[in-house]
Amino acid sequence: MQASATLETPEAAFTPAPAAHPDRATLLRAYRLMHTSAEMARLYEENKAVTAKYVHASARGHEAIQLAAAFQLRETDYCAPYYRDDAFLLGLGLTPYELMLQLMAKRDDPFSGGRTYYSHPSLRRPGIPVIPHQSSATGMQAIPATGMAHGVKYLESQNQLPSAAQQPVVVCSIGDGAMTEGEVAEALQMAVLHQLPIIYLVQDNEWGISATGREMRAMNAYEFAAGFKGLHRLQCDGADFVDSYATMTAATQYVRERRGPVLVHARCPLLGHHTSGVRREWYRGDNLTEHQTNDPLPRLHQQLLTESFEEGELGYAAAAAQATVQEDYQRALAAPNPDPATFADHEFAAPVVTQEAGQRSPAGADKALMVDAALHAVDDILQEFPEALFYGQDVGGELGGVFREAALLAKKYGDARVFNTPIQEAYIVGSTAGMSAVGAKAIVEIQFADYIWPALNQLVEELSKSCYLSMGKFPVQSLIRVPIGAYGGGGPYHSGSIESTLLTIRGIKVVYPSNAADMKGLMRAAFLDPNPVVMLEHKGLYWSKVPGTEDAKTVEPEAGYVVPLGKANVVQEAAADKLAEGDTCVVVTYGMGVYWAKTASKQLPGQVEILDLRTLNPLDWEAVMAATQRHGKVLILTEEPLMNSFAESLAGRIQRHCFQQLDAPVFTLGAVNLPAIALNVELEKQMLPSADKVLTALQELLAY
Repeated sequence: MQASATLETPEAAFTPAPAAHPDRATLLRAYRLMHTSAEMARLYEENKAVTAKYVHASARGHEAIQLAAAFQLRETDYCAPYYRDDAFLLGLGLTPYELMLQLMAKRDDPFSGGRTYYSHPSLRRPGIPVIPHQSSATGMQAIPATGMAHGVKYLESQNQLPSAAQQPVVVCSIGDGAMTEGEVAEALQMAVLHQLPIIYLVQDNEWGISATGREMRAMNAYEFAAGFKGLHRLQCDGADFVDSYATMTAATQYVRERRGPVLVHARCPLLGHHTSGVRREWYRGDNLTEHQTNDPLPRLHQQLLTESFEEGELGYAAAAAQATVQEDYQRALAAPNPDPATFADHEFAAPVVTQEAGQRSPAGADKALMVDAALHAVDDILQEFPEALFYGQDVGGELGGVFREAALLAKKYGDARVFNTPIQEAYIVGSTAGMSAVGAKAIVEIQFADYIWPALNQLVEELSKSCYLSMGKFPVQSLIRVPIGAYGGGGPYHSGSIESTLLTIRGIKVVYPSNAADMKGLMRAAFLDPNPVVMLEHKGLYWSKVPGTEDAKTVEPEAGYVVPLGKANVVQEAAADKLAEGDTCVVVTYGMGVYWAKTASKQLPGQVEILDLRTLNPLDWEAVMAATQRHGKVLILTEEPLMNSFAESLAGRIQRHCFQQLDAPVFTLGAVNLPAIALNVELEKQMLPSADKVLTALQELLAY
């Protein structure tokens, strides 16, 4: 599946069918739904005291291209509409009543139960294409949608699609202003590299709120797409239903037959406001009058008269559409609001793994390094789950990752399952949302923790919110591996710790193993979990070469061994006599902190318990409280700078909930509060915690 160095453009070999003309039933349906959409926009404006309580946008001016696109799709297809696409949703089979339930944030909103904006769908329903959740962030839908197409192509190659699915198509709808986003270019790059079955439908109304096309871009989307060799391009008059229908039919035919990407650039007028919160008359001026001359509804009316439709027939269709909208509006007004008691439902999908299972220390097994345990865990998963695939920078081919943590997996499983990506962290992470929606299960890798920042848009907006905002319909199964931590001179861009930033993102899980056995068991649990999981893997523990980290090398568990997420582990107990005397403390830590604490505690025999959290979210709060109550003295140890960190947050939580059991303030120890780790190893040592620094803190704590 890897692209060759000289990808050939496929357009020359494609012979499209004659331009499709819609039949009478399709024309009449389009006319009725165009009136439906227009009446909804009129009603929303007329009743804006009610309808503008929450923000919305309308499809006015875009109805022709949206309906033409929707009419091409089957229930086995996938689509990613954007926030102006209510006519598209009507064309798929949604009713005005259902859209109005979302408009007013009602309980029975079929997409989100009142949790997200109008025309932000997420739906699994027979007879309608699958519509995964997506955010409002313009342009960001391109990566998850491309991930859907990527997953479809992979599952096709493995004969894993449902038998009813026939050459499924993904449609990504997007505005022309959003085409300037860098993440869109990442999506297009992958679509042409892997020749993915996706249509990028670009609706160009020449406006981005108050900014004009001339201000925002040097070229339109059709011209921009010419730079992506292998991307088939089409243009149409998006205000002309007949032209739009012919173009979308040709685009869909191309993707179904060729299984390659298409970009359709549709020029549309903007007849409504950008959104209900922005009044068009404040900045549009004469431009609004100009756009109204290209209204697709009267244009279709005239076309239908030339197609021998009668005025009476068209009048009846328009009246029926208007009556439906008015009736649905009154029903939606009377519909119940969500039950406030359900506000916290669906933060996560229920975990699959709830108990430790399998042999952690099988008889006769050799000890394994953490890096090898990780490799073997992924190998086991790929063997057992054909829907699993693994990708990231340098993980494919011969290298198998810069730490050899994926060594030779590409040779074993093929380039369709284990492959390199461009330097595109946003795509690596965001594509997993699309993969998950179609049934593929992605394991991906960010090469260093310091490189994850370009992926945060996708991690926050697309992955973390999907389960909650779709009412549990679209949890994102995503395992994101991230090598982390300082390791002897890695410098400012290869040594950082990022867990506190990740832990401010609700809706993701964060795992941090400290030894080979936990690495293998937690890796499997993270893969099986139906939610996004970030696996932080300390580079300094991979090979147990750092003095004091020898215990990170453990007997390797058997295949299938699993450790549930959210369960801490006491890796060192205090002596019973010391505990009885009240002369003990607990170090609550994870990752490299486990080994700093172990080394330091050798100078304090029997006095130090070490609690390895293993999972930072969900946190094993019960284990933390129990350890606090046992000892009354707590040190939170981290590799991160302390200011505003997870460690300080946990210390505050312990003091709030366990105050009466404490015999001393909760101590914290971490790196010095500096913006980066210096390259020179002596400067690095000054910044980071160490066993000596831990010993000093423990002595002070025990003497308190």
